[in-house]
Amino acid sequence: MAHSRLAAALSAGLSLPSGPVLVLRPPATADLSSLDPERLRIHHTSRPDHDAWALQGLIVEERPGPAEAALVFLPRAKALARGLVAQAAALAPLVLVDGARTDGIDSLWRDIRARRPEAQDVTLSHGRLIWFAGGPGFEDWQLPGPQRRADGLWSQPGVFSADGPDPGSALLAGALPPRLPARMADLGAGIGVLSLAVLSRDGVQSLDVIESERLALDCARLNIADPRARFCWADAVAAPLGPYDGVVMNPPFHASRTADPALGRGFVAAAARALGPRGTLWMVANRHLPYEAALRDGFRHWEEIGGNGAFKLLEAREPRHAETAARPGRRLRAR
Repeated sequence: MAHSRLAAALSAGLSLPSGPVLVLRPPATADLSSLDPERLRIHHTSRPDHDAWALQGLIVEERPGPAEAALVFLPRAKALARGLVAQAAALAPLVLVDGARTDGIDSLWRDIRARRPEAQDVTLSHGRLIWFAGGPGFEDWQLPGPQRRADGLWSQPGVFSADGPDPGSALLAGALPPRLPARMADLGAGIGVLSLAVLSRDGVQSLDVIESERLALDCARLNIADPRARFCWADAVAAPLGPYDGVVMNPPFHASRTADPALGRGFVAAAARALGPRGTLWMVANRHLPYEAALRDGFRHWEEIGGNGAFKLLEAREPRHAETAARPGRRLRAR
């Protein structure tokens, strides 16, 4: 755990300066109890994690500022991890990086030692915590922001399918009917692939582009130049949504490196709550993921409408809990 590695580092001689401690991308499950909560400044671009820390009464910054120390929690994307290290080094004289071996902390340790030979570390619980002096030397690791891919879409490290088209989303985009309902939503929209497909169909009057990762939503804003689209930085599973006439989605199923079908089931339930009484859901899922029970629980009718060996396309109609989704005053604010 993060706490045990940090506690071990403090016991091994790490001394934190007085003053603010910037914490970059800590997961909601991270244990920060070794740090003074009055000194913490949290920054996270994932809305569920952002909201979890805010609910604990901690200061959550939209834009990270200078601090006396900066603690980076290692993400899975290598380029994003390096970018966070560069950001921390530019903002604080002391940088700490905590991560699991399965997320590449050992490789990053070697790269940091090449630039900071005096860097120190502790290893514990299948991971490593590194600390070293901030300042110049990591400028080439800085993230340039969204970049246009070969397919013409804007993307950046840290978003789903960052380097190229996702075949599941492309499959559903091509299978959507030529005419769609008026009020639409894309749950977990990513950089906007399905949203673009929705807006290309007849009948659509409005589309809520709902995405919990702000890095992805920033790209979606660049990819979608349509006044019918409204961009919402929100957790699709937890936020009040709707009512909508139609929903499209390619739900996530990884919270870490381990597949967790409960995430997708949460999206199915959220879609059912958000749709009106005669609403329709169109979704794509990996062929092996068991979402059929969730569809039966959430909708009166559902069927597989296509797919291939890797993916299945599913359509569900008439949510069983539409009366809850139709309550007034549940519209999200655009962010």
